[in-house]
Amino acid sequence: MSERIEFDVLFVGAGPASLSGALHLANLIRRHNEQVEAGRLRERRFDVNIAVIEKGREVGAHILSGAVLDPRALRELVPDFIERGAPLSTPVVEDQVWFLTRRRKIATPIIPPPLRNHGNYIISLGQFVRWLAGLVEQAGVDIFPEFPGAELLIEDGAVVGVRTGDRGVDRAGRPKGNYEPGVEIRAKVTVLGEGVRGSLAKVLIERFGLQAGKQPQVYSLGIKELWEVEPGRVAPGTVIHTLGYPLDARTFGGGFLYAGADRLVSVGLVVGLSYEDPCLDPHRLFQQFKTHPEVARILKGGKLIRYGAKALPEGGYYSIPRPYVGGALLIGDSAGFLNSQRLKGIHLAMKSGMLAAEAIYEALRKDDFSERQLARYEELIRTSWIHEELYRVRNFHQAMERGLWSGLLQAGLQMLTGGRGWRDPLPAIAGHARMRKLAEFQGRRETGCPPSEWKPDGVLTFDKLTDVYYSGTSHEEDQPCHLKIADFDICHTRCPVEYGNPCERFCPAHVYEMVPTPDGRKRLQINASNCVHCKTCDIMDPYQIITWVPPEGGGGPNYLIL
Repeated sequence: MSERIEFDVLFVGAGPASLSGALHLANLIRRHNEQVEAGRLRERRFDVNIAVIEKGREVGAHILSGAVLDPRALRELVPDFIERGAPLSTPVVEDQVWFLTRRRKIATPIIPPPLRNHGNYIISLGQFVRWLAGLVEQAGVDIFPEFPGAELLIEDGAVVGVRTGDRGVDRAGRPKGNYEPGVEIRAKVTVLGEGVRGSLAKVLIERFGLQAGKQPQVYSLGIKELWEVEPGRVAPGTVIHTLGYPLDARTFGGGFLYAGADRLVSVGLVVGLSYEDPCLDPHRLFQQFKTHPEVARILKGGKLIRYGAKALPEGGYYSIPRPYVGGALLIGDSAGFLNSQRLKGIHLAMKSGMLAAEAIYEALRKDDFSERQLARYEELIRTSWIHEELYRVRNFHQAMERGLWSGLLQAGLQMLTGGRGWRDPLPAIAGHARMRKLAEFQGRRETGCPPSEWKPDGVLTFDKLTDVYYSGTSHEEDQPCHLKIADFDICHTRCPVEYGNPCERFCPAHVYEMVPTPDGRKRLQINASNCVHCKTCDIMDPYQIITWVPPEGGGGPNYLIL
């Protein structure tokens, strides 16, 4: 029988949204009790137990972002963040925007307002959340790493907590000698801050119809390497964003280089998970991006330090689900709070966690955790700067899905019309539905995807397995596969003909591999231990038969400094 633990409030996922929410709620409770004890508030004193569970081996292990931080929410949460040692060592000093052809760059003479980063900081988000976790624990909140949320507990139409994953189960589902059943964690309010395409958030949204009347969420895949470069290659505090090469005009995305302290440079490529070509390989495009002369010049003589990949929720304002049900709230990337025009979501995630804390505080004072009461969270969002910021860019991603040049034209018009553009709202479809079959895309039914002659050089460019090594990824090998395929027959029969098994290419970690069988056919082999938890397969599979669930607690990448 599972152990049962009870808390008043449970945050799932130790990212910036959950940690900000937990800290803000702890501070609200502390100030409430101080006012009660001083006689300034005639209410009861609270003794509230708050917990945060995290699937990674430690806080920050699964955290990945570019990252350039807008400190707006941080200033509200921790006004003295500089004095308290926030790891913000590199303020942005210069912005550049490049349009890349295969061999050349064209630097824009004027930086578009959304890409101006004066007052922002280049950070390691992993280091930032570890610092934030320290403040959370000082405030009396319990943080439990290696506790993946595996199942929502739902009773009488409301969420009452989560069940964590079992440990010590072999690949056939049998208990091993170290077997430990998952823990049933009950809470008055459960806050899902699992990050993009959270497994519990996905269940919650589907179970309660939270996407009804909304546009589908649309995603991108961000692939990033951290390099140590030679002195003088690029000034610390430089932020470079790119358009063009290696992406064609119909594929959403762009590149970035962020120069931090100690000669560390984050280089990455964002590719919209709404591309049409079933043969497209985002990881290979990222490697090609690094070969551009202007990018290669910065990296030349340097060395790769770390690698990671993560999906991003790019759908914007019209794709945000209803973020509340009885007993539960959605925050951060789990709810889709990201400004794709500014390429920023950390500040929005933090603010959403803080607003969730304020809604929970009101619910605690009324001892009412019903859907009607927790709807207050959505009201707080609508009257906050989250709504103001996202509403201004409500049609941006939809416009860019129609091609780079048309998208830029519409984006300019949207800036002049408060986000409206030609039409409001612009229509949107789920990214996986945009992938075209081989027969429709350049008539490849007979030949499939053409074999690639590209080979990494092991110095500037790397294959997927080498990059996985640099992600620090490790999993217990003898455990059930956490990538659930609903119908392998589709993978072996329909998909090779219709799409050429795109999972082999869209996965940035070589998890999916079609291997020969003795009868001359191919079968799908899942190399689950390579998984970097980016969620791309759950998002981009054209048949929607792949479901990502958390593996045994502690497994996965070890990003930390990314």
